[in-house]
Amino acid sequence: MSGHSQWKTSTGFILASAGSAIGLGAMWKFPYMAGIYGGGAFLLMFLIFTIFVGLPLLIMEFTVGKMGRTYTTQIYKKLTGKKWLNIIGWNGNLAVFILFGFYSVIGGWIIIYIGYVIAQIMVFKSSTLTNIQFETIISNPWLTVLGQGIFILITMVIVMLGVEKGLEKASKIMMPLLFIFLIIVVAQSLTLEGALEGVRYILQPRVEDMSIQGVLFALGQSFFTLSLGTTGMITYASYAPKNMTIKSSALSIVVMNILISVLAGLAIFPALKTFGYQPQEGPGLLFKVLPLVFSEMTFGTFFYFIFLLLFLFAALTSSISLLELNVSNFTKNDNSKRQKVAIIGSILVFIISIPATLSFSSLSHLRFGAGTIFDNMDFIVSNILMPLGALGTTLVVGQLLDKKLLKESFGKDKFNLFLPWYYLIKFIMPIVIILVFIVQLF
Repeated sequence: MSGHSQWKTSTGFILASAGSAIGLGAMWKFPYMAGIYGGGAFLLMFLIFTIFVGLPLLIMEFTVGKMGRTYTTQIYKKLTGKKWLNIIGWNGNLAVFILFGFYSVIGGWIIIYIGYVIAQIMVFKSSTLTNIQFETIISNPWLTVLGQGIFILITMVIVMLGVEKGLEKASKIMMPLLFIFLIIVVAQSLTLEGALEGVRYILQPRVEDMSIQGVLFALGQSFFTLSLGTTGMITYASYAPKNMTIKSSALSIVVMNILISVLAGLAIFPALKTFGYQPQEGPGLLFKVLPLVFSEMTFGTFFYFIFLLLFLFAALTSSISLLELNVSNFTKNDNSKRQKVAIIGSILVFIISIPATLSFSSLSHLRFGAGTIFDNMDFIVSNILMPLGALGTTLVVGQLLDKKLLKESFGKDKFNLFLPWYYLIKFIMPIVIILVFIVQLF
């Protein structure tokens, strides 16, 4: 079978795109980044960047995908007639390749935690969650590599099934459930001793704790949680129904992204004082705190197990979009090649991501640049490749694409938003992204 896959419904497209965008970025990365860079101050900068930078760029990427409707390593040539501009798509390919690699590390941790809870219930007949030792788990190289491999395998199978059979159906069920469960966790966390202090930490801006580096990471987080600059959203939009409304779809995803990020913060920070953790715990914050929150609930082990399954789904929606982008590019939308390319791509990602997994155990001593191998993979994607991809696309859209065609793809413009958006992309966004690069260099 050949031809370009397509989402059956706009709802399926929005929920799958939201899952891809939200994924680990909002639930896992946002809380610990906020913990390191000043809580409410980081949240404030993240909100500003997400609304005034992320939303316009997401609309831009949806527009490109809807106009081009082809794989991203050819879409720029199709839209502009300039073959060399396909380098923007290849930049996105490289970004998602690396991104999938270190995403699979976190996905592997989730798999291990799920296995641990099952073992507690089925084998040890225990319902306690308080003795899960995060450091012990991530320092075991064999266990973490196994978890990572299982996560990549699940991603591969879903991508092999294709867009309509796999992701769209699951997204309609799992994303709303994830949102509901996160609200339950927040409600439980707010009942703990010292909860108010945690709420203040995540909501009250402390400008004195926000450094230039923190501002840059807040901008990077807005890119990261919306998957901007990887051309992943362009790929998803190329599958969208023709009646998809770009603006409302993008706005829905941004709102869900902000809500999940804030809820994740409210689920974790109120519990910190109760369980003796510091906001600056880093990447393991979510994994250390939530088991303790659930342990305070009736049937907490069962609910934690369900939450982990939903968290796994959130991670998978992100990893699926990352693998899907490469599959789309290398199959050139010929679905008869999908399975072979998905298998090869998954094996390659597994190989290159093993060092990232081991950077918490046998390779933890190896530090350079931004820190560990894992940290450097994160930095390269979030702070270099994503902004580069976004810069390239803004220049194409703002300087090369026909304004009338863009307006047609933009859709109904009841509130006359097209021109402000267009000039923002044409003049302001390239300057913002270039300034970010300059600041990072110095």
